[in-house]
Amino acid sequence: MDILQINHLQKSFGTHNVIRDLSLSIPEHAVFGFLGQNGAGKTTTMKMVLGLIQADAGDISVCGEPVRFGETKTNRLIGYLPDVPEFYGFMKPVEYLHLCGEIAGMSAKEIVTKSEDLLSLVGLAGIRKRIAGFSRGMKQRLGIAQALLGEPKLLICDEPTSALDPVGRKEILDILRQVRGKTTVLFSTHILSDVERICDQVAVLHDGSLALCGTLEALRQQHRQDSLLIEFASQVDLDRCRFASALSVYFENAIITDTTAILRTGELFKAESDVIVYLAENHILPVRLEIQEPTLESLFMEAIQ
Repeated sequence: MDILQINHLQKSFGTHNVIRDLSLSIPEHAVFGFLGQNGAGKTTTMKMVLGLIQADAGDISVCGEPVRFGETKTNRLIGYLPDVPEFYGFMKPVEYLHLCGEIAGMSAKEIVTKSEDLLSLVGLAGIRKRIAGFSRGMKQRLGIAQALLGEPKLLICDEPTSALDPVGRKEILDILRQVRGKTTVLFSTHILSDVERICDQVAVLHDGSLALCGTLEALRQQHRQDSLLIEFASQVDLDRCRFASALSVYFENAIITDTTAILRTGELFKAESDVIVYLAENHILPVRLEIQEPTLESLFMEAIQ
């Protein structure tokens, strides 16, 4: 079942086309990485999913229910964590979740039970100080607890780790990994390593259009190039191989950076064998020799070029 379905979405602000014929779907219980440069249209897309911005064309559905601008019935199915969540600083975490539960029409017993569970999940159980004294990471964790209070089918997180230190980022990612069995996560970010750590599917938005979409494994297979990376101990060793007649066919289209060469060939096994034989015969010991698989960074750069 697809939790979120976007079909031929378009949005312009004046003469600027922000979203251009965007279509994608997110299956249940996925952690979906939504990537793109600043200004690519990620936040605009998410605000249209929330019914806060009216689309010029196209349609959006959450759990099969259509999203209507200004009619936020589908938002009962969505939890939302903005990049900079705002709170009442004079409140304590329990008090804030209690207020949110009352607004959502939850019973007092349900509020107490869920608040305890969620504060424990995000590592804020037993914290009695006021929110005004929270660090940025603690506020992000409280924001996740609030977003999960209504047991949403879809959790939208807009760059939740962008301003956090490494420890804070790890804490947020660990929480998002834990909730994947309970909800579907749409995770907007420009930090590629975060996506590789927790996401099973990814979409790259470039200039308002979908440039790349699929599971990480499938995308790597689709964009796999037969490449052999060799890192030499010195420039001299690199040049000896680079200008050797036995290896010249492999170095014709090689990418060379400092003491590293990436050989691209349709005959990877033969290339690897020839290189190893030449290195052994000429007593050249490489620092590294490996078949290169595409990284998320290389896929991203390829998609936005």
